[in-house]
Amino acid sequence: MTRDALVASLVAICGRDAVLHRPEELLAYDCDAFTLERSAPGVVVLPISTEQVAGVVRLCHARGIPFVPRGAGTGLSGGCLSSPGGVMIALTRMTRIMDLDLRNRRATVEAGLVNLRLTQASTPDGLCYAPDPSSQMACTIGGNVAENSGGPHTLKYGVTTNHVLGLEVVLPDGEVVWLGGQTDDAAGYDLRGLMVGSEGTFGVVTQAVVRLVPIAPGVRTMLAVFGTVEAASEAVSALIAAGVLPAALEMMDRMIIQAVEAAFGLGLPQDAEAVLIVELDGLEAGLERAAHEAVAILNAHGAREVRLAQDEAERSRLWLARKKAVGCVGRLAPSKVTQDGVIPRSQLPPVLRRIAEIAMRHRVRIANVFHAGDGNLHPIILFDEKDPDQVRRVWAAGQEILEACLDVGGSITGEHGIGVEKRDMMPRMFTEADLDLMRRVRDVFNPEGLCNPGKLLPTAKSCVETTRRGRSSEATR
Repeated sequence: MTRDALVASLVAICGRDAVLHRPEELLAYDCDAFTLERSAPGVVVLPISTEQVAGVVRLCHARGIPFVPRGAGTGLSGGCLSSPGGVMIALTRMTRIMDLDLRNRRATVEAGLVNLRLTQASTPDGLCYAPDPSSQMACTIGGNVAENSGGPHTLKYGVTTNHVLGLEVVLPDGEVVWLGGQTDDAAGYDLRGLMVGSEGTFGVVTQAVVRLVPIAPGVRTMLAVFGTVEAASEAVSALIAAGVLPAALEMMDRMIIQAVEAAFGLGLPQDAEAVLIVELDGLEAGLERAAHEAVAILNAHGAREVRLAQDEAERSRLWLARKKAVGCVGRLAPSKVTQDGVIPRSQLPPVLRRIAEIAMRHRVRIANVFHAGDGNLHPIILFDEKDPDQVRRVWAAGQEILEACLDVGGSITGEHGIGVEKRDMMPRMFTEADLDLMRRVRDVFNPEGLCNPGKLLPTAKSCVETTRRGRSSEATR
């Protein structure tokens, strides 16, 4: 099928204004937030309904054309890179809240709905959508489902899979199915759970039924200031060991603190080596006592100061510092790679020391801002991607960081996914038998390999050819 014929067929399905194919139109779609991997699609289509998505997928299936779903492009592992000449299905026009069922505390939404919009719609009725990635103001529900996204408050409330009841999915042959449903416990195999976190390799999610949770009636948010990263790390383990379960427990190191303060002037202590943002929530009865206990533990483990937010405005400023932290590193370097390893909380001090050693050895700067409460690290490697030597050192440092996580019994991803970035590290974490089983499961849904090919699993012949700057370009492998 010629490219002109493909464009004409897509226009017939979705309309002329929904099909992008000129080179300048495709530039914005050649990567996600992991900018070291780039691959421009042949065509981008922006459907407005499940029926249009199914029509596009049926066309691709019939013609043997690879396709990839995409949300807001905030992913950090190259999970929505297109195959060369492939079709990208951008779901950002599918933004409706189809049903807001307050009585049953659930909502049915389209995949392109921005995460924050759902909480904004339900907050007046005392409800919210709990998973809150740092990209909450931009990322979409469909993208969250693909990556099983987390966020600061998932320490207490769980990740995306804990809040998804049902999914409408366009399978790779164009069939539309519902997995799960409107109730907490669907009968039969948990295909809904299987779809969450599959990184778009099983089909295209077009709608989701999600759980809403009550907004806690009471909240206490505090900033604990430490003179060393080690002391802050020890305080994290001490809080959890004492039976204190914060709704969120986040760490920022000195480099991040200074970048945030330069950007927003929030009054953060720029001489601190680390700060913890600790948030407790629940019923007012007992919450004050829990806050006093948390403060005592933080002080006992080296906090030189603990600031308790006095009102909602002060609490909002603390969360502004955390949610905007990654974006603020643009003041420090023109490029960044954000890693996503997971470790046991007890291993925070030695692993953070090892990350500092890795930074020195590879002559790169690494800033740390992460979900300390559940050991989900996000070391941010700063560099200039126009310098091939820096890029090579960044790749080497990133791999060593993930190796360090594996060495202490951790994982190579907590919420960013595997995508193409960490695909070749999967054999370090799984046996060949494990990987073969995953391929067999994928092939049940995606036997032709057309739906988001080349992601998640290492293969002998990847369908994605990407340009890895600073390394030799990789052809199919």
